[in-house]
Amino acid sequence: MQNFTVTNRQEPTKENPAIRVHGFDEIYRYYSLAQAAPQAERCIQCGDPFCTAIGCPLGNYIPQWLEAIAVRDLEKAFLLANETSPFPEFLGRICPHNHLCEGACTLGDGYGAITIGSIEASITDLGFAAGLTIPFPGVTRQQKVAVIGSGPAGMSCAHFLLRAGIGVDMYERAAEAGGLLAIGIPNFKLDKALVRRRFDILQGAGLNLHLNCEVGRDVVFGDLLNQYDALFLGLGSTGGRMPHLEHECHGNVFLAMEFLGAVQQRESGGILERRFDVRGKRVVVLGGGDTAMDCLRTSIREGAETVTCVYRRDEANMPGSEKEYHNAVEEGVEFFFHRAPKQIIVDGDGRLTGVEVLETCLAEPDADGRRAIREVPCSEHCVLADVLILALGFDVEDYPFLPAAGIEVRHRRPVIDQASGRTSHPKVFAGGDCHRGAHLAVTAAADGRRAALAIMAQLLKE
Repeated sequence: MQNFTVTNRQEPTKENPAIRVHGFDEIYRYYSLAQAAPQAERCIQCGDPFCTAIGCPLGNYIPQWLEAIAVRDLEKAFLLANETSPFPEFLGRICPHNHLCEGACTLGDGYGAITIGSIEASITDLGFAAGLTIPFPGVTRQQKVAVIGSGPAGMSCAHFLLRAGIGVDMYERAAEAGGLLAIGIPNFKLDKALVRRRFDILQGAGLNLHLNCEVGRDVVFGDLLNQYDALFLGLGSTGGRMPHLEHECHGNVFLAMEFLGAVQQRESGGILERRFDVRGKRVVVLGGGDTAMDCLRTSIREGAETVTCVYRRDEANMPGSEKEYHNAVEEGVEFFFHRAPKQIIVDGDGRLTGVEVLETCLAEPDADGRRAIREVPCSEHCVLADVLILALGFDVEDYPFLPAAGIEVRHRRPVIDQASGRTSHPKVFAGGDCHRGAHLAVTAAADGRRAALAIMAQLLKE
């Protein structure tokens, strides 16, 4: 270990931009064991590892699996990586590591942080390829839990309950399991075969998966309360935020998830709705998070004439992953920073022609710690567009069955005990975006694990 002075940080190789923009295959070629080991050997094995302590919401055993892979003990690294995380191969791909584990790495100042995310993804990829398995005991207990929603929070809760031998029934309203992992994240970031493999593993461990089954429509929530020993709400946050501008309901103005979901459906064998065909069109995306990057990079692959991102802050203050921004730039996306949308422009024939924006500047940090935004007077100008995609964040949907069951809700979000994830109903737990609002897959995974542990403790006590 501690070879950081002789071995430089080396990212995994990725496909040439000129080639990769013509398809939706994953762009990274993750490490072989021979490549991962020297990158892991750079770790200095801190006495107080910030990567785990303050960088990782799951508190993953990062130094331990780095040490194991450094000595080429793949099985130990695989088991350690999968002990605390329900899907390390996902999070190694999609987490904004520069804001989390790698951002907290001691080597980040001067030597380059350990490539924690890429090593994490590689460990599980290599482990599965070598035939390694995750130990599940099968359903050994009489108690049963219903998990509502199959996104990261629901998957995580189910994973850890099944690891404890507790049976799980999962209810998902979509035709495919995975939530935003399945319909919202493009294949070039996360191959859907990986998501399906995880569900195959969970079903093999005893998960009963009910697709096309919406609670509140196909299933009565009160019946679930009567049938199960506990419930977990992993409902997500899927309602797209609007800019509240005139013409925002124009046919060529899309919500991010509408667009990404339509393209993903086509990639899964369906037919793309004609309105989402952006070939030869000027596409403008509003927003600066990872969902905006997904829309930008998907539009490039869909053959848009030009693809532009409009964001009200600067590059340094973008909430998404740094590598996703650089990938978008490599692929031909143009970024207009310090711009705030003021008006959607439609011509006399009803055609969308652009978005009027106002220049902005950054002021002192506001109450949440982010620098506030000030508009620059008389700086209006037009950004030409045929299609406008809104990637401005997500709101939680309204679920009337929650308050009807006596569950306290605030701003449509279930109120929970922060230590356990328990709602005001003793049998109902919640986590992920339905409680936090739109956030990260890794925080949803942490919420699901926390609730699973609390459910276990409660059921074993009864």
